[in-house]
Amino acid sequence: MHRIILIIALFLGLGLTAGAQEYETGIGLRGGLANGITLKHFTSSDQALEGILTTRWQGFMVTGLLEFQEGLRHEGLSWFYGFGAHAGFFGGYDGHPWFDDNKDYTVLGIDGILGLEYVFDEVPISVGLDWKPAFNLTGHSGFWGSDGAFSIRYVW
Repeated sequence: MHRIILIIALFLGLGLTAGAQEYETGIGLRGGLANGITLKHFTSSDQALEGILTTRWQGFMVTGLLEFQEGLRHEGLSWFYGFGAHAGFFGGYDGHPWFDDNKDYTVLGIDGILGLEYVFDEVPISVGLDWKPAFNLTGHSGFWGSDGAFSIRYVW
């Protein structure tokens, strides 16, 4: 986790420029401790909505985020940050220290996100690396800081 934060900090030190968006919509895969699909749509040149559907702990979670994206000095590279909310269901996960065996959990909470994204010129693909901390308000409540992921999207 410390390496991800260090990498993000190094890229932020490269300097900011205007105009982050290089595509309108992207859909793809998100892989990390929770795996799933991601759909990102820009509503303006520097603001996007992202929907994420992930699976983990024999359940699933749906997350909606509002993101603000800023370009970096290098063409195609940008950083983003944002916030949103999630709802999820986890059922009967045996042997995990955070959950009671055979108990179902329905969680609602708030999320933040911080990451880097690169859009390739040659092919309609973007790749991203992010950290998405969350705080569950109901269900299994508390802070979850372990959700970081690598995403790859087809963009148009």
